[in-house]
This record gives sequence, C-alpha cells and structure tokens, in this order.
Amino acid sequence: MTTQKQVNHRSLLFLILFLFSTSFLSLKTLKKVNIEDIEISGSELFSQNDVVINSSLKFPIRLIFIKTSFLEKELKQNLSLKNISVSRQIFPFGLKVHVETRSPIAYGERILNDEKILGFIDKDGSFINKQNIDETNLSKLTLQVFGWEKKFKKILSEIIIAQENYEFELVKITFSSNGFLTIEEKDLKTIFLGFNQSLINYQLQIINNLKNELKKNNFLEKIDNIDLTDPNKPKIKVFKP
Repeated sequence: MTTQKQVNHRSLLFLILFLFSTSFLSLKTLKKVNIEDIEISGSELFSQNDVVINSSLKFPIRLIFIKTSFLEKELKQNLSLKNISVSRQIFPFGLKVHVETRSPIAYGERILNDEKILGFIDKDGSFINKQNIDETNLSKLTLQVFGWEKKFKKILSEIIIAQENYEFELVKITFSSNGFLTIEEKDLKTIFLGFNQSLINYQLQIINNLKNELKKNNFLEKIDNIDLTDPNKPKIKVFKP
C-alpha cells in the first residue's frame, strides 16, 4: 500500500512539473521579440536593423507569430544572400538568424524601373546589391556584366563556369534590352553570340578553339570582332590597314 502511495505521489509530481513546464514554454512563446533579441551569425556585414528593414515584420512581435520560412524568403531576396536559416529560440529567448553570403566574381549592372543599379555577380549568375557586399577585397575583379536580368542567370553562370575550364579571358558580358548577348574577350575583342541561349556551350568551345588557333598563327592583334550568332559559320572581321 505504501509503495502504491509513493507511485501516485511521483505521478502527481511528474504531472505538476509537466504542466508547469508546458505553461512556462507557452508563456515564453507568447513573449514579444524586440530588435535586441535578434542574434545574427555567419557574417558581420548585417546588423539587427538590416533584418528589420528588409522584412515585413513589425517589432516587437510575439515569438510564436513569426513565420520563419516566409522571413527566410524575404531576407534571402532583399539581402542578396546565398542561403539563410531563421529559427525561434526559447533558451536563450529570441530569433536566431544564420546567413550565408554570396562571393562576387564580377561587377554587375542592371536596369530596374528605368533606373541603373550597380552591384556584383556571383558564380551562380545571381545579382548582389552593392550595399549587401563587403567591398574591401574587390580589387581583383576584372569582369563586368551589363544588362543583368533574372532570366539570364542560368546562361550567365554557364559562361562564368566555362571560363574556368577554357583558356579565354572574358572582360565584359552584355545583354541588350531585347536579350541579344555580346561578350568581350581580352584578345579576341567583341564577340556576338546572339539570341539563341541553347547554343552557348557550343559557342564557348568555338571561342576557345579560335583563340588557340589564332594565337598559334600570331593573328590575334588583327581581330576586330567575331560573329558567332551562327556557330557553324563563324565570321571574323579584321582591322583594315
């Protein structure tokens, strides 16, 4: 009988502790998050104010009402991030934000609402707003991209990655307002690639082969421009004396 009473007392104590802890946690999730409760890791570039300014959240806000997945999408886009994770925390109380920044490999320019916006481009072909980058180590960038649009990300990434595997050196990539692609190579000068983005890998192979061949024949200095809009019929224009 005594043993049974001990079991009942333990069960009652456990129930009380359980109810107390769940009530405590519930109260914690209802507590409001202030700006100072935001913890950022992964980069020193962004502050708590950046999280507030670049999201639709109105602080203070109750922790339980923060939709982390929606907040991640907002911040990833507005802060030009490669990746981000946002989690609600009880201990210590607050909002934990871990960011993964993009690494610029080219200067970039885009037109948005008839306004020219300067920034940078990463290996994925993504545009990075100028204010979202640490500009202290950008002196080695030599490539420029003009006319960036989101729909050009894939082909831009293909060009950038191909350059690492080939011997040509691009200095400029330009998308016209109607999508016509032109690139500029250090020695081959201006190269017209045209509208057909599905041809890009074939065109890049031809550019590499042309440069190697023209270099062997000491013909590089005579090149004015190259038309590869039809890669099966390349047209090379040379300077006329």
